[in-house]
Amino acid sequence: MAQKNNTDRRMTRAQRKAAEQAAAQAAAEQAAKERRQQTIVGAIVAVVVVALIAVAGIAVYRSTHSEAAQATKAAKELTVDQAKQKVQKAPVKPARADDQGGILISKDGYGTKAPGAPTVSVYMDFICPGCGNLNRQLDPTLIAMMDAGQLNLDLHIMSFGDANGWSTDEYSNRSANSALYIADHDDDPDHLLAYISNLFAEDFQPEEGPSYVPTSNDMLKEQALKAGVPASVADKAFTREYDDWLSAINTYTPKRSDLWNVSGRYEGSMTTPTVQINGHFWDLNQLSVADMDLKTGFLTSVGLKEDQVGKAGQMPSIGAKGKPISVTGA
Repeated sequence: MAQKNNTDRRMTRAQRKAAEQAAAQAAAEQAAKERRQQTIVGAIVAVVVVALIAVAGIAVYRSTHSEAAQATKAAKELTVDQAKQKVQKAPVKPARADDQGGILISKDGYGTKAPGAPTVSVYMDFICPGCGNLNRQLDPTLIAMMDAGQLNLDLHIMSFGDANGWSTDEYSNRSANSALYIADHDDDPDHLLAYISNLFAEDFQPEEGPSYVPTSNDMLKEQALKAGVPASVADKAFTREYDDWLSAINTYTPKRSDLWNVSGRYEGSMTTPTVQINGHFWDLNQLSVADMDLKTGFLTSVGLKEDQVGKAGQMPSIGAKGKPISVTGA
């Protein structure tokens, strides 16, 4: 009997162990099943979330691009007078810009003209490579002449490069805003001119398009400080308060037929850089026809010899109202 009871106990333990193993296996199988179910549910949820994000993204993309397309279409349909009214209605306008968007500078400072001197208007975008080339080649001559009372400068700062996708961080708008802010809040125009030259320097001006490298506000601020702009002004130059005005200027300026190219592949449209002398279009394409560099061509056009540059009292022959002299003799 004792042996039988021991056998029964052993069988009971064996049965209990088997039952425990079976229960453990069942629990493991159930856990695995639940994990599979969770994985499937998670995958379904992930797919749904991705789908929803995609749908939302498409909706936002369509909405944004639809609005942008509508805005572009509306801007194109404006007449030049209607576009000019948009400029005047901008909520914040640069105080030193005139109704055409120009900032006038002479040897006597902002908003003044040297008597008897021609006025040179320059239209620019800070990411435009042609604008940089013009600035580097011609600006030293322009500034030397301005300082001597031989010409007046009329600066037109634009930012249409962002609409063309020339940068990934709205460089055109940020740099244009900063220059306009400096013009409004720093009474020394030499600082603005130096800042513009710094932005167009070969070792600073970023390339446009796919080769663009992000350029921060801090990097722009460093160039402002190097130009002599007070820190109190440079610190606040990146609030972008002129965005609406710039948008209006970018629409209005290209509609002005007096700024349209008169030759070359862009004939009948406005591009940057654009230069006017006494309100008359200066055809940069003619320089290559005449085999002249920018400086030589400009001095020829205003009627001044190179050795007269920067000498007060020796004035360009075209004066304050004359048309630029043709560099080709035509």
